[in-house]
Amino acid sequence: MISISENKLANYYCQPIKSIDSRSVAPAPKRILVIDDQEDIREVTKVCLEIMGGWQVSTADSGRQGLALAAAEQPDAIILDLMMPDMDGVATLSRLQANPTTEHIPVIFLTAHIQASNRRSFSDLGVAAVMSKPFDPVTLASEVARILGWSESVAC
Repeated sequence: MISISENKLANYYCQPIKSIDSRSVAPAPKRILVIDDQEDIREVTKVCLEIMGGWQVSTADSGRQGLALAAAEQPDAIILDLMMPDMDGVATLSRLQANPTTEHIPVIFLTAHIQASNRRSFSDLGVAAVMSKPFDPVTLASEVARILGWSESVAC
């Protein structure tokens, strides 16, 4: 039978933790809020951004819920559906921009109804970009990263 003294065992298991070099710690993943009234769009977008981008994704099913989550969670970006029944994307964007706690968050409109003239007017509203539905699930994260200047943070 092998006998290990309690002192040796304590010394072995209770070694001081070496300090962590801050350069070796990976940065926290980006956080994105997806606001869309269609559950299937929210889920596909969430899965694509989490898997392909490596980001943390929250979802909201309405403009009102999105405003509350944006203020509480302070995401790094918001993907916002343009056409929603309770509060459309333009009204939601306006409220985000009017709130000092959310005015700095970049917003990307996601819409099925887009024309060249609309893109210019949306740009005047202060959105980072307008993306079309349907989108390519494989390239969604890289497109969002490109728009927001996060190219280096895409997982794949």
